[in-house]
Amino acid sequence: MSTPKRYMLLIIAVMIQSAGIALVVKSLLGTSPISSVPYVLSLISPFTFGQTTFAVNMLFVVFELLMLRRNFPAVFWLQIPVTIVFGLCIDFFMALFTIVPEAYPLKIALCIIGTALVALGVAGQGVADVLMLAGEGAVYTFAHQFHIDFGKVKVGNDVSLVIIAAIVSLASLGTIEGIREGTLLSALLTGIFARFFLRHLSRVDAHGRIYLSLH
Repeated sequence: MSTPKRYMLLIIAVMIQSAGIALVVKSLLGTSPISSVPYVLSLISPFTFGQTTFAVNMLFVVFELLMLRRNFPAVFWLQIPVTIVFGLCIDFFMALFTIVPEAYPLKIALCIIGTALVALGVAGQGVADVLMLAGEGAVYTFAHQFHIDFGKVKVGNDVSLVIIAAIVSLASLGTIEGIREGTLLSALLTGIFARFFLRHLSRVDAHGRIYLSLH
C-alpha cells in the first residue's frame, strides 16, 4: 500500500473513530475513558467537545516532546493537523446525531455500536501504520521510554483520565458527568473489537509491514 493511501486510510479511520465517540456520548451512558476529560471540559467551558479534545491532545503532544526531546520524530508534528480534523469531526457528528434514546436497551446498543466504531477507527490507524493520535502516541512513547508493557500503560492512562475527569466534574458541577457504565463498557470492549478488526482487515507483507486486506 502506497504512502498516500496510508495517509488517506488514516484520515478515514480518524473520522470513523470520531463518529464512534459521538455515538457513545449520545447513548447517555458516559463516554470513552480517553474522551472523559475533554467531555467534562466542554461542559464547564464555552468550548465545544471537539475543541477541548484538540486542546487535551496538544497536551499529549507536549508530553511526547518532553519525553523524546531531540528524538521527537518529525512525523509526530502531523499529529497537530490530524487532531484538528479529529476535533472538527467530533463536533460534526455530535451535531449530526440528534437521537435522544430513552429506552435503556437502546442506550446500550448505541454505546456498543459507538464503541465498535471507535475500535474500527483505532484498527484503521494501526493498518495505516503512519501515525497515531497524540493520546495513543503519548502512551506508546511512555511505554517505550520506560520499557513497560503498552497494555499496562494504556490501562493506567485510562484510569488516570477517568479519575481526573471525575474530580474536575465534581469540583465544577457538583456531580460526576460523562462517566457511567458506558465508560466501563467502552474500556472493556474497545480492545476486543480492535483486535477483531485487525485480524479481519489486515495482513503482513513480506517485509513485515501491515497492509489493508479484507478477509
